[in-house]
Amino acid sequence: MPKYRLLRDRVQAECPAIQLREAEAATEGELALAHEPGWIEAVLHGTLTEAQQRELGFPWSPAMAERARRSVGATIGAARAALHEGVAAQLAGGTHHAHAHKGSGWCVFNDVAVAARLMQAQWHGAHGGAAASMLRVAVIDLDVHQGDGTAAIFRDDPTVFTLSLHGAKNFPARKEASNLDVALPDGCTDAPYLAALDAALDALWAAHRDAPPGLVFYLAGADPYVGDRLGRLSLSAPALAERDRRVFSACRARGIPVVVTMAGGYGHSIDETVAIHFSTLLEALSAWRWTNVQPGAGQAP
Repeated sequence: MPKYRLLRDRVQAECPAIQLREAEAATEGELALAHEPGWIEAVLHGTLTEAQQRELGFPWSPAMAERARRSVGATIGAARAALHEGVAAQLAGGTHHAHAHKGSGWCVFNDVAVAARLMQAQWHGAHGGAAASMLRVAVIDLDVHQGDGTAAIFRDDPTVFTLSLHGAKNFPARKEASNLDVALPDGCTDAPYLAALDAALDALWAAHRDAPPGLVFYLAGADPYVGDRLGRLSLSAPALAERDRRVFSACRARGIPVVVTMAGGYGHSIDETVAIHFSTLLEALSAWRWTNVQPGAGQAP
């Protein structure tokens, strides 16, 4: 948990060009766009069972519930900003193990799923409700753990494409099927990782040749780093920065707004984890300095 405060403090001290905004809490109605009412009720009112808390990985508390709502709210805010300005980030988020009916792996609500569906609903309403105006979304999940919750939530939704590049033998043991899963072996190093990323991005764009996404959610996990306690991959910090540049450059080339979340990062050294997250934010800032990106510039008419 301390990494989030340390990251915010570093941004505030070293990068005044990044505008910091306090997150609002997601409403129950917003959460219901991706989660079942029973799960929302249990989290907000503290009726989680012991088994549910074990699966989450921490006990319920009022502060936990409030943080979970604000984490979703931060991604909603970043999505709105990205559609307006081209690129935006939230300093936590990427809680991709949360399913519609449950939390898991330190993920209470699925912030990306809620934000994606809310942006789609608002976009649809703003464009007269025409089916052709549906905002298409792509999720590029580069956390070292497979985005099982996100994949399950969007399993039957053709308007959202889920891509997960992750460790084959890492958590979760039972993986859900994304639209594109790339499972990497333990110890994967810089060159094969970046080659796998390039191939995955090529496949993503090929799948959208006739209908490009109008918004990308990018989960920029720090946990593929060689010094991560839970990652099991062996990427260097420069390779992770190059990973970020390739994602942002690919979206820039297509005029697609990007929302970036920090996702996982559990280094033996917390300072190294914070440094990787900070590097991602610097790459996001560089990408933000594009020529003005019109909302949904990558969206097919």
